[in-house]
Amino acid sequence: DVHEGAKPFCSAVCCTYAIKEAIVAKEHSKEPLDTAIFYIDMRTYGKDFERYYNRAREEAGVRFIKSRITQILPMSDTGDLLIRYTDEAQKRIEETFDLVVLSIGFAVPKEAVDLANRLDIHLDPYCFTTTSSFEPVQTSKPGIFVCGAFQGPKDIPTSVIESSASAAMAESTLADSRWSMTKTKTIPEEIDVRGEFPRIGVFVCKCGTNIAGVLDVPAIAEYARGLPNVVYVEENLFSCSQDTQDKMTQIIKEQKLNRVVVAACSPLTHEVLFQETVVNAGINKYLFEMANIRNQCSWVHSGDAKAGTEKAKNLVRMAVGKASLFEPMTEPRIKINETALVIGGGISGMSAAKNLAAQGYHTCLIEKSNVLGGQARDIYQTWRGEDVQQNLTKLIQEVQSDPKIDVYLDTELKQVEGFVGNFKSILQTNGNEKVLDHGIAILATGASELKPDQYLYGKDPRVLTSLDLDRKFINRDPSLKQARSAVFIQCVGSRIKERPYCSKVCCTHSVLSALRLKETNPEMDVFIVYRDMRTYGLREDLYREARAKGVLFIRYDDNKELKVNKDKDDLQILFTSYVLNREIEIRPDLLILATAIIPPKENPVAKLFKVPVNQDGFFVEAHVKLRPIDFATDGVFVCGLAHSPKPIDESIAHGLGAAARSVTLLSQKEMSGNAIVAFINPESCVGCQGCLKVCPYEAIRYLEDKEICEINEVICKGCGACAATCPSASAQLKRFTAKQIYTQIDKAMAA
Repeated sequence: DVHEGAKPFCSAVCCTYAIKEAIVAKEHSKEPLDTAIFYIDMRTYGKDFERYYNRAREEAGVRFIKSRITQILPMSDTGDLLIRYTDEAQKRIEETFDLVVLSIGFAVPKEAVDLANRLDIHLDPYCFTTTSSFEPVQTSKPGIFVCGAFQGPKDIPTSVIESSASAAMAESTLADSRWSMTKTKTIPEEIDVRGEFPRIGVFVCKCGTNIAGVLDVPAIAEYARGLPNVVYVEENLFSCSQDTQDKMTQIIKEQKLNRVVVAACSPLTHEVLFQETVVNAGINKYLFEMANIRNQCSWVHSGDAKAGTEKAKNLVRMAVGKASLFEPMTEPRIKINETALVIGGGISGMSAAKNLAAQGYHTCLIEKSNVLGGQARDIYQTWRGEDVQQNLTKLIQEVQSDPKIDVYLDTELKQVEGFVGNFKSILQTNGNEKVLDHGIAILATGASELKPDQYLYGKDPRVLTSLDLDRKFINRDPSLKQARSAVFIQCVGSRIKERPYCSKVCCTHSVLSALRLKETNPEMDVFIVYRDMRTYGLREDLYREARAKGVLFIRYDDNKELKVNKDKDDLQILFTSYVLNREIEIRPDLLILATAIIPPKENPVAKLFKVPVNQDGFFVEAHVKLRPIDFATDGVFVCGLAHSPKPIDESIAHGLGAAARSVTLLSQKEMSGNAIVAFINPESCVGCQGCLKVCPYEAIRYLEDKEICEINEVICKGCGACAATCPSASAQLKRFTAKQIYTQIDKAMAA
């Protein structure tokens, strides 16, 4: 039911947010902290969310209480809060807490609604933008696209993916105009400072009160003035502001600085900004160093200003010492092959290929089976009720008829070499080998439905998987009308020790199928036996509709065995109801198993492209929130079920996002490589190959004729594993050489 005035949809992120906050609270508490999460259904449906849930419960000691809270009352004598709730055994319980945190649902801001109305964009009853599953970022107005929570409640990774998908759609719309309205930024000619004595400028940031509220910034600046090779020191209120950036550029020129140190926040977020500042002053970007006195001083020593200030002085001294040894570095230029390779002809891979072609890029789409479509060929409807087969057929026809897309069926990838912008792959197609040169690769290799070896599946024709039932819907199987009862069992093969992840689509799929069975035969008894009903986001409407139309939802106790037997000619299902705490028996005509989505057992593509997979076998992205489409290996992207279980609309958005990320490379004639890479001194290398064994990117090769190792600087990511391994110090990392590191250590110990 829905409380009066409450939003009837699920806000999609609250469960996992609450778990994270509970864990963080326990980690930060100086005393043992009791944390409890009250919930109706625990919706940890995202990638690795279930593992996080398990860790919170089993390792962190967070209590999870499935109940509805009836009252929260202030206790006048202590100021604590009294919570009254009813557990699933209908027992009334009272508990006292110091703090209650409410997981508040999402709501569309009035300003967003006003904007949509001015643009004449159609909104749903909850004021979210309406889209279709097959055009997940297209609004009702051509040329206007949507992403993030304005399209519906969603988490950060999905929002970031959709933002790239929207960019892809905008790019394809404007493809004919690309490069027609560009302006080239004028960069000053770089001053050659080689051979000059270091003239170091130190800029100490107050960051408002973020740093200056704890640290003695004037004392840090005064200390920096006495360091060797420092010729200029200045304090700034906000070093990252545009006014300060312009001022720094002018000072570098006036003071003839040839090294710059900024003592401020994290280089992870601000190094690129300050590098651009020194470049605008005509200085090589690699003659810049940051001292992180915010994260490492003012934040962690907020209760001890003196210790934080002394530590900040140490960090500045170390940064100045290292900067004194810097030399200008040059980034390699890499030419880009404008051909794209998409591996996997499912709905996500085809969406990526179609968009790349629409942007004008030649695309090769390879599929190991003899047909395009992937898992979507067996799906009846989307969660919005759209006809999958009709839309899939249209997409396949568009892909196969596009002159910029070469489709290779019955084709597998056999070999890959090269690097971003310049890959060379060997395809095995129709018994022949084909060599393909391409600039990027999109891995859309998909996943499949688990075929269980339990619950009489494969032994009794009345026991089906979700996709088996969908095929009956697609073929309009008349036997469905004759069934008088049906049972859906959720989480078959998911959320277990062997596969501790949620397959995300199963709950919604079962609810949708239950409604279709009710439409086929309104008198049919339909039961959904579940652990947690995870109809996240706007899918909650389906859950509510199913309950209103008589679908019975029964939560079972997963600590007790659920049995499926054959009693004479009847199917017999036995399980323990979580609420009633007694055994339930149902004898249905149909049993539908919501089985797990599983990745392939073997993943040769991962090995060929040297990209990782997680414990479950799905690909691991570069960053779960900020780079959910990229790999750490440049020029290689992931989309669809190969990344994690997801429904059709999210798979299509992921494919479009992969196309957008690819075009950031394909649209360049050439790109800059990384200058901070490892190098091997051929004079001292003895060819022990220890570096070769530890390199995670396979950027090192052994030259047998010279008996030494050599690094491919384009593939190298500058992780430094080889430098740490080399016994002769022949392998070193530029800008982090042994001499530079030892200098920092000496300066640190000189305190």
